[in-house]
Amino acid sequence: MEWYLLALKKYAEFNGRAKRNEYWYFVLFNFLIALVLGFIDGLLHLTVAGGLGVLGSLYSLAVLVPGIAAGIRRLHDTGRSGWWLLIGFIPFVGVIILIVFLASESQPEPNQYDA
Repeated sequence: MEWYLLALKKYAEFNGRAKRNEYWYFVLFNFLIALVLGFIDGLLHLTVAGGLGVLGSLYSLAVLVPGIAAGIRRLHDTGRSGWWLLIGFIPFVGVIILIVFLASESQPEPNQYDA
């Protein structure tokens, strides 16, 4: 839980580094919370056009900036620029490359992204 809160404490901090634990626990907790909210949306029929749940959508908006910031800091920890996050917009291949980058080992020595 502390890894999730650490990412939220650095809400809009795009500088520095994020260790693998910090990033992936943040992703895990977001997935679990979205799953529960999606279940509640379906149970209470809180869906809008296209089947989007109201609670899930509001939560997704709330964690959008922290998610982007955590992703950029994670890329910094691997020695890559945060701009690599945009590769995820390339269908199929881009997402796979991004997951590989985000799951790769941290760069142990200091780099240009150290705070």
